[in-house]
Amino acid sequence: MTEVSDREPPRRRVPGPTRPAPDARRRPAGPGARPARRPAPRPQAARPTGPRIIRLGSPRPRLRMVGLGLTLVLIAFAVRLLQVQAVEAGTYAAKAEQNRYVGYTLAAERGQITDRSGVALATSVDAYDITADPTLFSRKQLKIDDGPEQAAALLAPILGQDQAELTGKLRTKGQYVKLAGRQTPQVWKQIKDLKSALAAKAEDDGTTVNVLAGVFAVATSKRVYPNSDLAAGILGWVNADGKGGGGVEQKLNTLLSGKDGKIRYAQSGGRQVPTAGSTETPAVPGSDVELTIDRDIQWAAQDAITEQVRKSKADRGYVIVQDTQTGEILAMANSPGFDPGDLSQADPGTLHNWALEDAYEPGSTAKVMSMAAVLEENAATPQTHVVVPNRLHRGDRLFKDDIDHETWYLTLNGVLAKSSNIGTILATGQLGKTQSQANQVLYSYLRKFGLGSYSGLDFPGETKGILAAPQDWSTSQQYTIPFGQGVSLNAMQAASVYSTIANGGVRVEPTLVRGTQGPDGRFTPAAKPEKSRVISEKTAKTLARMLESVVDDREGTGSKARIPGYRVAGKTGTANRVDPATGKYHGYTSSFAGFAPADNPRVTVYCAIQNATKGSYFGGQICGPVYKQVMEFALKTLQVPPTGAKPASLPVTFKP
Repeated sequence: MTEVSDREPPRRRVPGPTRPAPDARRRPAGPGARPARRPAPRPQAARPTGPRIIRLGSPRPRLRMVGLGLTLVLIAFAVRLLQVQAVEAGTYAAKAEQNRYVGYTLAAERGQITDRSGVALATSVDAYDITADPTLFSRKQLKIDDGPEQAAALLAPILGQDQAELTGKLRTKGQYVKLAGRQTPQVWKQIKDLKSALAAKAEDDGTTVNVLAGVFAVATSKRVYPNSDLAAGILGWVNADGKGGGGVEQKLNTLLSGKDGKIRYAQSGGRQVPTAGSTETPAVPGSDVELTIDRDIQWAAQDAITEQVRKSKADRGYVIVQDTQTGEILAMANSPGFDPGDLSQADPGTLHNWALEDAYEPGSTAKVMSMAAVLEENAATPQTHVVVPNRLHRGDRLFKDDIDHETWYLTLNGVLAKSSNIGTILATGQLGKTQSQANQVLYSYLRKFGLGSYSGLDFPGETKGILAAPQDWSTSQQYTIPFGQGVSLNAMQAASVYSTIANGGVRVEPTLVRGTQGPDGRFTPAAKPEKSRVISEKTAKTLARMLESVVDDREGTGSKARIPGYRVAGKTGTANRVDPATGKYHGYTSSFAGFAPADNPRVTVYCAIQNATKGSYFGGQICGPVYKQVMEFALKTLQVPPTGAKPASLPVTFKP
């Protein structure tokens, strides 16, 4: 029986590995004894039977590094944001504005040029500049590589341009390029219709690419010349940039062209964004210019000189018609001419106003200035006797007239009527006690008549001719200048000489512009031309009577210029011509100058033909008929009646 103890029972322990009592190993087994436990094996490190567990280190260092990196990134973003929005805000805003907004020039309508009656000689019609946005031809936009090539292939035949050149334009950088300027509305309609057809097909089948989607048009104007080549030398032309390239178009380009405007608008995909607004500076149209030219008289002059140049197989010719009282130019015709509206067909040599640009030796038409000096200086009168030998030795030369003859017994009037070189030399020799003094006097009159100076038209390319100072005249020039060789002028200067005599000895500076009309409709007359007295009215009237003898007298050289019912004053001229290509004398300059009615002058006509190679080359023979044809037409057009008075007859010869 087990003895019960009154002690507090021992606390229960958490079972752990059972180890035998120290004496259990020696206790013998006996009846009723518990079997002895096997000693538990010594614990060893447990071998994992599942995935091996890796224990991580502390995460705090890593978190610190990540935090530091994020902080640096945020600081970089903040710095960049500050730079973009504060430091460089203006620059980036401008770039954004530039990419978003596009602009182009609004071409001002060029003013028209009219004749004195308001008939248009040069005007402008609606046209279009064909443009493109190269960004709309990129692969990103069209999803094809050869968009510019396909577009250029379609546009080239319509615009008449090289396909490769168009391709290059469509591949340029930027959002605007001009493909062709000043195309007709018909051309733009062709492109627009083709563009619409491609767009419709692309919408229907989904595979077609509208390669013309980036092609647009800007409204502008194109210069046209309704009368083709009429007055082309005066008008000039307008080049591809819309600027005057010659004549009045160049001289008054600023006035005619006006002031271009500008338009700027937001765009997206090549289309204007209506809600984004736009800015526009309207164009200011150019002023209209009214010329002094009479279209009908211009036509008559151009028709006459063109026909005579053709018949004579000459290099060129020109005719000038001038109002003797006002100095206004009624016509200035050149042959051959050109069509300013189609320069592709023009000979570059014709793109001039040779009536103003050609300097040549006038020949006998200049003798009227020598006679004016002789009369004004009282060195002789129309009845003064002049004995004219067949040859005259002066200086180092032997001078002659245009024909061989026996000794002529001429009056001073007869010297002019028969156009005697020898008689003119003898007469001008009376201008001074010495030849040097005579030279100085003659030179002063030539200058007063306008030689060696610009005409006053301020025309592009105009020449003032060549007139050397008298001390520089060579031995031969002292005797050739009096009859129109050794000195050069242009056709306008020659015409002005005769208008001065017709106007009672007062030179009126020639004018070509009557006035201008601005965009406001206000007409501004041109400034009044300068006037200067060259010779007395008495001398001028005497010269007019002497010039009548050239036309009316049976011994005169200008009989082919007679006009029934009218008194005509005129002078022929035939001069050796300097070939501009060689600088040597070759061929002749043929001319005729005069005015009518002789006793009450209204119109001056001057004609010159260079290097006639077929038929006669004498001025009276080939220019006399031109003078008559043009003068008759001008008198009728201006409704100038005959004076009814009979011409005064001055003696041509005398009996020794």
